[in-house]
Amino acid sequence: MTTHSVKDIAVALGAEAFGATDISIERAAEPAMAGPDDLALAMNPKYAETLAQGAARVAMLWQGADWQAMGLDAAIIAPRPRYAMSGLTKMLDAGQGFDAGIHPTAFVDPDAELGEGVSVGPLAVISKGAKIGAGSVIGPQCFIGWNVTLGAGAYLREAVSIGARVSIGKNFIAQPGARIGGDGFSFVTAEPSSVESVRKTLGDQGEAKAQEWTRIHSLGAVSIGDDVEIGMGSTIDCGTIRDTVIGDGTKLDNQVHLGHNVVIGRNSLICGQVGIAGSATIGDNVVLAGQCGVNDNIFVGDGVIAGGGTKLMSNVPAGRTMLGYPATQMDKQVEGYKALRRLPRLMRDVAELKNAVFKRAPDQ
Repeated sequence: MTTHSVKDIAVALGAEAFGATDISIERAAEPAMAGPDDLALAMNPKYAETLAQGAARVAMLWQGADWQAMGLDAAIIAPRPRYAMSGLTKMLDAGQGFDAGIHPTAFVDPDAELGEGVSVGPLAVISKGAKIGAGSVIGPQCFIGWNVTLGAGAYLREAVSIGARVSIGKNFIAQPGARIGGDGFSFVTAEPSSVESVRKTLGDQGEAKAQEWTRIHSLGAVSIGDDVEIGMGSTIDCGTIRDTVIGDGTKLDNQVHLGHNVVIGRNSLICGQVGIAGSATIGDNVVLAGQCGVNDNIFVGDGVIAGGGTKLMSNVPAGRTMLGYPATQMDKQVEGYKALRRLPRLMRDVAELKNAVFKRAPDQ
């Protein structure tokens, strides 16, 4: 097991170290469960209250913390402890144990191009014309399709599939079961469908008529920028004519679905179970919390934040904070929710006033 001294950890994180900085650290742990070789993550006073329940000698603390009063032998003080965790977890991550080189059960087409130091796991398939960047890891049972381009430093966990012609930049991460490059959900009827009629009128469709759906093939692919991460079980459809696009630095959580022709800008966070319908455009630095839904053919401007379960039905200007179904600005949604909770009391008050008025009426 690799260990790091308190001093080395502090230097790597740009933090300050105090006390016995030569102590070796094996793991990070929550304060109550920390052992003598662990770094306890007590990054605010609330967490520090449980230090005495464990056996930690060293803790990562907040600025101004009195580490000696806590009975510690050493401490790491970070100006932004949660940000420091990103570097700490990278140092201590043991990985998945994937071996270097190409596993004998993997299939790599002779016309595929693998950069220096690429690792290919058991039962993985790399198809004709694929180009895999240097230092990439292709985990067990992954599938890389025809003419896929995958940039340097990619890290694909087990059972990831990437369809034909998909283009991905450097430092890409895909969690287990991510699916990229399936055909879009595009179907059409020979005559105007009942769905088209309802979209125009927003009313009942009238007499329903049987119609067959004809498939529209996906001629586009998926284009993904640098430093993108895709969560477990997420699915990204190809574009119909042009590519579906994800910009640099954007992160998708688990079970996210992107429909055909969706465009997402840079450094956006798309949280678990979000669904974005076809041809929607999402700006830069957008945050869509869990189970948000985005209607087709709308845009969501830069910097928009949508709370959990929000359904965006129409265009959202840049910088808005949205909540609810249908989505409205968060402060208005909260105000309306509070009013709704007061409604039963208001109805009782109105009933009492009616009773009072009707009782007094005959005497007037």
